[in-house]
Amino acid sequence: MSKQGSELPFLGGGIECCSPLVAEPLSGEQAADLARVFKALGDPVRLRLLSLIASHAGGEACVCDLTDVFDLSGPTISHHLKVLREAGLIAGERRGTWIYYRVLPDVLGRLAGVLAPTATGPSVAEATR
Repeated sequence: MSKQGSELPFLGGGIECCSPLVAEPLSGEQAADLARVFKALGDPVRLRLLSLIASHAGGEACVCDLTDVFDLSGPTISHHLKVLREAGLIAGERRGTWIYYRVLPDVLGRLAGVLAPTATGPSVAEATR
């Protein structure tokens, strides 16, 4: 394949072919906060745990409902849940001997806002509040 076939056509006349994807760049503090949350989601087990909790009936799941889904020990599941909790993605409430987890939608909204194009999403400043 030649390089010529993969080049974009020149529009000329100073016409901008694409608008920016976000309204403004992230500040250092915003990037650090978001990186912590994305890092927590960067593990397949944690991503799956988050989706299991979010899709569970009633919007919350007992840890007893989560441990049987994985071929992992209880302490390993607890570690992953702790990482998600520390990243602000989930909250837990103890009821007797069990802990019930629920997803915090505001944090997911912030992540979606950063990833959404400016035409449909909030500015970076709004998304990282």
